[in-house]
Amino acid sequence: MLESVKPLIAEHLELQGRLSDSDLHSNPALAKKLNRRYAELSTIVAAHNQVLSLNEDLAAAKELAKEDEMFAEEATLTEERLVAANEKLRRLLIPRDPDDGRDVIMEIKAGEGGAESALFAADLLRMYIQYANSKGWKTEVLDKNESDLGGIKDIQLAIKTNATDPAQGVYAHLKYEGGVHRVQRVPATETQGRIHTSAAGVLVFPEVDEPEEVEISQNDLRIDVYRSSGPGGQSVNTTDSAVRITHLPTGITVAMQNEKSQLQNREAAMRVLRARILAAQQEAIEAEQSAARKSQVKSVDRSERIRTYNYPENRIADHRTGYKAYNLDAVMDGALEPVIQSAISMDEEARLAALGSAESK
Repeated sequence: MLESVKPLIAEHLELQGRLSDSDLHSNPALAKKLNRRYAELSTIVAAHNQVLSLNEDLAAAKELAKEDEMFAEEATLTEERLVAANEKLRRLLIPRDPDDGRDVIMEIKAGEGGAESALFAADLLRMYIQYANSKGWKTEVLDKNESDLGGIKDIQLAIKTNATDPAQGVYAHLKYEGGVHRVQRVPATETQGRIHTSAAGVLVFPEVDEPEEVEISQNDLRIDVYRSSGPGGQSVNTTDSAVRITHLPTGITVAMQNEKSQLQNREAAMRVLRARILAAQQEAIEAEQSAARKSQVKSVDRSERIRTYNYPENRIADHRTGYKAYNLDAVMDGALEPVIQSAISMDEEARLAALGSAESK
C-alpha cells in the first residue's frame, strides 16, 4: 500500500510548485481544480507520514521492550494506533468521485400528495438549509414556485462552501440525497386525523465552476420570456421578466422567475442549465462504465424511493443503507449528518470491495 502512495506524493510536490506560480491565478477555474486536488493529496500525504512515523515508533518500542518490560505495553498501544492509521490511509486511497469538491444546485419538487406534498417539500427545504448552516455552507434560492398554502411546488437552491478538501465538499455529502422522499403524517388539511402518505422529489447536481467548463452554443438555445406568476397563477409582475431556456440538443428546459430582472433570471437559468447538462453528460459516461466503478448508493434513478419520514413514530429510515433512528424532529431541524454518514460509509465499503476485487485479479 505504501508503494502506491509514492506517485501521489510526487503529484503533491508538483502541485505545490504549480500553485505557487502567480500566473495560475489568471485562470480561476484551473486554480480551483488544482487547489481541490492539492487538498485531497495533502490529507493522503499526512496519513502516509503518520504510518511511517508509527512504524518507526513501533520498532523502537519493541527494541526497548527486549530490555525493559515496561515498554511492552507501549508497543501494544503503538501497534493498535498503527492498525488504525493503515486503515485510514487505505480508505483515503479509495478513488474519489471527481465532483466531490464541487458546490451543488439542489432541486426540490412536490410529488404525489397534492397540497401536503408541497408542504413537505417546504419542510425538506428548511431541513437542508438548517443542515447547510450547521456545516458553515452558504445557500441561495435561485427560483421558487410556491403553493397556495405556503408549501413549495418546486425550488432551485444553490449551496456553496469555501472548503478546498473534496471530503468536505457540498457534493460529497449531498449527492446521496437525490431520489424520492416519502412522508407519513397527518396533514394540516386533514380533519379526521388520518395518516396520509405523500412524496417529494430531490435532484442534486454538481455546479459548474466556470461557464467555459460546459460548452453551450447560443444557436442551441431557445429563450422565451413571459410574466412571472405567484400562487394560484396570478400575475406578480407587469413586465416580461420570467425566462425559460431550452437546450435544443438535449431537450433540457429551465425556467426562472424569482428575480424582477430578466437578466438576473437568465443568469440563474444558465447556472442550472449548465449543471443539468454536466450531470447528463456524466450519467451517460457512468452508464458505459463497469458497475464496479459506480457508487452503490448514489443511484442515477431519480424515481427511486430513498427515505421515509414517519411523523407519528418520529422515525427516519433510509431504504438504501438500512439506517433507522427515532429522532425525526431533530433531523427536520437539520441534524442530518448521521443519515448522510450512513450513505458515505456504505459507499466507501462498496468502493473498497470493488478495489479489492480489482487488485485480486
